[in-house]
Order: sequence, then structure tokens, then C-alpha cells
Amino acid sequence: MHIYAAIDLKNGKCVRLIQGDPEAETIYGEDPAAMAEQWETIGTDWLHVVNLDGAFGDLEKSAKNVDALQAILDRVSVPVQFGGGLRRPEDIKRALDLGISRVVVGSMAADRPRQMLDILGQFGPEQVALGLDVRHGQVATHGWRQLAGLNALDLVKQIQTAGLKHVIYTDIARDGMLQGVNLEACIALAEAGNQNEETRNRFQVIVSGGVASLDDVKAVKAAEARGLEGLIIGKALYTGKVDLAEAMRVAHP
Repeated sequence: MHIYAAIDLKNGKCVRLIQGDPEAETIYGEDPAAMAEQWETIGTDWLHVVNLDGAFGDLEKSAKNVDALQAILDRVSVPVQFGGGLRRPEDIKRALDLGISRVVVGSMAADRPRQMLDILGQFGPEQVALGLDVRHGQVATHGWRQLAGLNALDLVKQIQTAGLKHVIYTDIARDGMLQGVNLEACIALAEAGNQNEETRNRFQVIVSGGVASLDDVKAVKAAEARGLEGLIIGKALYTGKVDLAEAMRVAHP
């Protein structure tokens, strides 16, 4: 099981939002690269970096976040998973050319599933993850402000034939709320999506949204064999609810 320490970028700063609301912002650092170095030093497996302004469509502030991302890449060696506003093949290529290990594609996949098949074929399933941001059972897009009109499993089924390997399931209602992860939904997606022989073990789920304590880390670890690849931890790290070193010991006993 992998631990992903989250760094959300907004206007070049390290922030956390509540349920994706840009008006409910807390700034945790003016220097995201220094934050990245801190998580790397403690031992995180991955960094999960999100360009919030890119997701919201603010191009000017998004550019500042790209600069912050470049600074992170210049200062750490731990692999970086990056998403937020990657809605064209050229956006994905540009991110990978910077040195990103894996991009996260959400809105484009929901809006144009057939193009997502091409993206996986062009860049490879190890470098492209499907981001599922779910509100009330429905996939949300464009900074979580629109509903795509389909559920998570339906979207996965349209895409997994292209060799999909990584799916990030974020429960929007729990994100930033410190109320615990939606473990049941993540397990259900992993098991339902991989139940057919031709697609068995095709993808695994990375759990995101709501980590409240070390108990969540333990719960995801206990369910690892049911198709869970890892856990993204954000606000719980910044508020001290979860100690990253302890989380790493649970993930890698």
C-alpha cells in the first residue's frame, strides 16, 4: 500500500479546501516545495499534487501553480502524481515532460471517455490515472462544480478496456472534513470493476477524501488485498491528526 502526501496548489501556495469549495480555503504554506521536501524527508511513497486553479479554470493563477510544481520537481526525488485542469492531450504531455511520474485525468475522462482511451494508449496506463470525484454517487467535473450524469462504475467500465491501472476515488462530501474515508465505496468499485475474468485485477483504487486518524490508514491497509492500492492524506497531515511517519509504518510494516 502506498501513502500519497497531498499538496494542493492555489495561487502558488499550499492550501486545503473543504469539500472543494474555493471560498473555504486554509493556507498551510507559502513555499510548496519546502512542504514537499518535508514529506519526502519523513518518507512518503508519493506526492499527490493538485493544481486547484487549473481545475477551476483560472489560467493566471494556474501558471503560478505550474511554477510551484516545477520548484517541487527540482527539489525532491520522490515520484509526483499531478492533476487539476489537464483536459487536453497537450496538457498531459506538458506535465509529463516536466518530470511528473503520473497524471490524473478527471473532467476530460468524464466528458470524453473515448478520448481517455486514446490518452491511455498514447501515454501508457502507468502514467495516467483516472480521477473519480464523486458527489452523491455521481461523478463531478470541472473543479467539482458540475455533475457528469454518470456514476463511477459506469465511467470505469467505459475506460478500463484500454488497460486502466490506477483509479483515484475521492468522496467530495468527506474531503477536508476529517470524518473518515468512504472505504465501502472504494472497495465496492474495486471489486465490481474487476469481477469479470477479462478485466480482473486490471485496475486498483487509490482512496482519497476524509482521512481523520491513523485508524483510516489501518482500515485501508487491512483492505489492500480487495483492490486498494493506496491512500491520499491531506488535511489530516496538516492539522496533525495523522503523523506521516506513523502512517508509513502502518503501510509498510
